[in-house]
Amino acid sequence: MRAEAEGLLKVTGLWSHFACADEPGHPSIAAQLLTFREMVAYAEAQGVEPEVRHIANSPATLTLPESHFDLVRPGIAMYGVSPSPEIGPFDLVRPGIAMYGVSPSPEIGTPMELGLRPAMTLTASLALVKNVPGGHGVSYGHHYVTAGATTLGLVPLGYADGIPRHASGGGPVLVEGKWRTVAGRVAMDQFVVDLGGDEPGEGAEAVLFGPGDRGEPTAEDWAQASGTIAYEIVTRIGSRVPRLYVNGEQSG
Repeated sequence: MRAEAEGLLKVTGLWSHFACADEPGHPSIAAQLLTFREMVAYAEAQGVEPEVRHIANSPATLTLPESHFDLVRPGIAMYGVSPSPEIGPFDLVRPGIAMYGVSPSPEIGTPMELGLRPAMTLTASLALVKNVPGGHGVSYGHHYVTAGATTLGLVPLGYADGIPRHASGGGPVLVEGKWRTVAGRVAMDQFVVDLGGDEPGEGAEAVLFGPGDRGEPTAEDWAQASGTIAYEIVTRIGSRVPRLYVNGEQSG
């Protein structure tokens, strides 16, 4: 306050961030909002005239209109992904209510219920398709062994591109209208899917996630396969992956 009075700086905004807005009814939400209002009032009483006051992240933007103030800060909602909390690996240590099959925190809603549409699609082209016999080990450690004669497809994306290694053996991929699963470990630059004898041909599109319009997996599906949240899935895709912007112009 003194620094602004002396002309050393200009306070243009006051802000805070909710810790548990993705858990409707959590006592910290009302407590944080009250504290923020009190601090804004205190600052204004000291002569501060902020241009903007903001506290609402994605879940607060969608569910707490009283927290909107001068602007909101949607993050994950900009991807069209629900900010609902998800059960992660830490819940396996002391499951508590999860043992009853109940989520430890209320769901805000699905993207469709919230009026959101996933905006990001991740695809690749099969770099190789080959026939292999039964008993064929796949990828590092041979944690996946073919049950019988089949075809394998090589997807040129790996953990260096942001594909979670924790999705090894479980990540879903759509190839020619069918869900495939990552076969074996995700490597640095590639992973393999078992095509079950189908031969789509090299260059066929493999859809890792998207809005689900074509029956493809979503970021939430990859989050479940990886034991994480959809936030991490959509934000971890690296700079090696080319971006194609649709329905708009790329700036910068």
